[in-house]
Amino acid sequence: MAPDALLKNHTSIAATHGRDDVSCRFCGELLTETFVDLGTSPLCQSFVSRENFNRAEPNYPLLAHVCTRCFLVQLQEYVSGEDIFSEYAYFSSYSNTWLDHCRKYCETICERLHLGPHSQVVELASNDGYLLQYFVKRGVPALGIEPAGNVAEVAIGRGVPTIVKFFGTKTAHELVDDGLQADLLIGNNVLAHVPNLNDFVAGMKIVLGPRGAITMEFPHLMRLIEGNQFDTIYHEHFCYYSLLTVMQIFARHGMKVFDVEELPTHGGSLRIYVRHIDDDTKPPRSTVEELLDREIEAGYDRLDVYREFGQRVVETKRKTLEFLIDARRAGKRIAGYGAPGKGNTLLNYCGIRTDFIDYTVDRNPFKHGLFTPGTRIPIFSPEKIDETKPDYVFILPWNLKDEIINQLAHAREWGCKFVIPIPELTVFD
Repeated sequence: MAPDALLKNHTSIAATHGRDDVSCRFCGELLTETFVDLGTSPLCQSFVSRENFNRAEPNYPLLAHVCTRCFLVQLQEYVSGEDIFSEYAYFSSYSNTWLDHCRKYCETICERLHLGPHSQVVELASNDGYLLQYFVKRGVPALGIEPAGNVAEVAIGRGVPTIVKFFGTKTAHELVDDGLQADLLIGNNVLAHVPNLNDFVAGMKIVLGPRGAITMEFPHLMRLIEGNQFDTIYHEHFCYYSLLTVMQIFARHGMKVFDVEELPTHGGSLRIYVRHIDDDTKPPRSTVEELLDREIEAGYDRLDVYREFGQRVVETKRKTLEFLIDARRAGKRIAGYGAPGKGNTLLNYCGIRTDFIDYTVDRNPFKHGLFTPGTRIPIFSPEKIDETKPDYVFILPWNLKDEIINQLAHAREWGCKFVIPIPELTVFD
């Protein structure tokens, strides 16, 4: 089924249908199909301080649905975006791999779009300036829009102009009224975090210059399913996208995807290029139809592929717990590496606490001295691994496994092995 056909008869977004029923946040269809049920979990970035260690945390269902009309995979909004993102524990600059990815993107896109001192770049959810810093260094005017004040403060300290706001049609109109329109509008790993999807995309349409381009990066649903990446599902991620669905979303708001790239980041992502539908200066490339055909051939316009996913997830949980039980019974010491959102989904779904993993470490000092939400595993700086010399290091941000294993190459001196839980548990000597 082609995206244009799926767009027909879309209804307006509705919060409920009179009972506890939930509607698709894009097309309004009643959500009746479960994609995966991961039980209940606290917010994945709600790290626990020592003072609050003995206090109960709110837990919410971690139940993902798939829309039977537009095939958008999504969670219900149990907690508002304002409550989640006004202060945030995620800082993008603590991964060298990610910074290198962003630097290369800046060089490539500046050349492709001929960006210079006359241009205007805007990034939505610009975090700590991890990306825009490279545009600033090249002399390209850049503005970040970031809802988390604690994170935006770091970006401003880097010399990246940043305003603390949530983005939507209201903010877009304010920017245009101030005389700003974007030649390049960037959204890296933000589309998944948007509960009011239509308002967000409509705002992008408003702030994009007549001949401007949008690039959006987001984890590819096809890679999530094929790679068994269930741990990337958490409350802060409201939606999960295929190209099939994302093309419908932008088309509904008068924009067209004219190019797409497949990226290795975050376990497999897409970078889409979007323009106004009446901008004839950017003809569509064959990459779009080629990937769309692959998705349809793989069944992403049918429900079967979505229904089968949950069965694989249960088996992954069993295998993970079997390994941890056997290792602990053999007297092995296990430390974690990283405290990412995906890690907290895995820990809570599998019930992994300090009876299995002694502690975890993270390069982000904001998390040191805190405990993982729900499972209460203490978080230290990476030097803790050298002090305790564990037998296994359980890598939670598995998408950065190569970078982390290189950082800890010296751990092999005491016989340490590395454990990767996704797509299925693997032990590296």
